[in-house]
Amino acid sequence: MDKLNRIQFETPDLAALKRRFTVVDLHFHSRFSDGADTVETIVQRARNLGIGVAITDHNAIDGAVEIDRYDDVLSIPGIEITSREGSHVLAYFYRIEDLKRFYKIHIKPHMGPTVMSSVDLDIESIIVAANTHQGVVIFAHPYSAAFTGVCNHSFTEVQLNRLLKMADGVEVINSENLKRWNLKSALLGFNLDRAITGGSDGHSVQQMGNTVTYAACAPNRKDFLDALNQKRAKVMGTESKLLEKIQSNSVKLKTSLNNYPDLVEKNIRYGKSVIQFRTRKVTEKIWACVNDRHLKKAFYFVGGMSFLKINYSILPLLLFSMIT
Repeated sequence: MDKLNRIQFETPDLAALKRRFTVVDLHFHSRFSDGADTVETIVQRARNLGIGVAITDHNAIDGAVEIDRYDDVLSIPGIEITSREGSHVLAYFYRIEDLKRFYKIHIKPHMGPTVMSSVDLDIESIIVAANTHQGVVIFAHPYSAAFTGVCNHSFTEVQLNRLLKMADGVEVINSENLKRWNLKSALLGFNLDRAITGGSDGHSVQQMGNTVTYAACAPNRKDFLDALNQKRAKVMGTESKLLEKIQSNSVKLKTSLNNYPDLVEKNIRYGKSVIQFRTRKVTEKIWACVNDRHLKKAFYFVGGMSFLKINYSILPLLLFSMIT
C-alpha cells in the first residue's frame, strides 16, 4: 500500500467510499458514558449513512453490547478506557464475548467512582489485559489536550517509546481534536508504520462519519480488524464544525461535572509533570550554553576552579539563548 495515501485530511465522500470499501466510524459515544444519543438513534444514523460504527464509551460496554443485537449494521465491539495516568486507550475486539470478558475481568473491578473516572490500571496493564482477549489496542488522539493523549509530559521518552511499541497503532484523525494535534498524530502514525484508525469521537449523531476508517475487505468484524492489523486500512476525515463541537462539549460537560474531583487531581498531577519537564529542558539548555566554547570563560571561581560560579553580566545572554 502507498503509505502516503493512508491518511487523508478531507471530508469523506461516503457514497464513493462505500462503493469500494468497508467504511466504519471507529470512535463514537452513547448515553452510556458522555454521549447525547441512545443506541437506537446511533443505529438509525449509521443506517442512513450506510457505514459501520464502533460505540466506544468511556469505561463502559453497555452501548457496544446493545448495538451488537442489530444485524443490519456493522458494529465493532469496543471501549475507550481512561487509564490511571489519565490517557485514553481504545480497545477493539473480534467478538462481543471477548469484550464482555475483558470488561468483567479487567475493567469493572478497577472502576473509579464514576464512569468517567480513571480506572485503577496503568496503560501497560490495560494493553497486556486486552491482548489476552485478542484485543486491538489503539491510542486515542495521541496528541491532544493535557494528559488525555499518550504523547504527554507524564511519560519519559523511554516510557513513551515502550508504550508505542506495545500498542497495535494510533488514532491519526479525531474529529473532536484540534487540527494541529491531528497533524502531529498523523505524523506519528506515519512514522510508526503501524495500524492507523480514525473516528469522529462523536457525542451526537450529527458528527458521525466526519472521520472514518475504511478498507478493501468484506463487511464483517474479522476481515475489517484483520485489515486494520495488516496496515491495509486507511483514514479520511476532518475536524468537526464549530457548532458541532459546541454541542458536543455541552453534552460532555454535564457528565464531567460529576467527575470534577478526579479531573482536578489529574490536572494537578499533570501540571507538576509539565513543570518538571520544562525545568529539565531549561536546565539542559543552560548547560548546553555552558559547554559552548564561547561561554566557558563566563564560568569561573576565584581560586581558578572553572564552571562553579556564574558571571552575572552574561545572564541576559543566557536567558535570551533559553527562549530562542
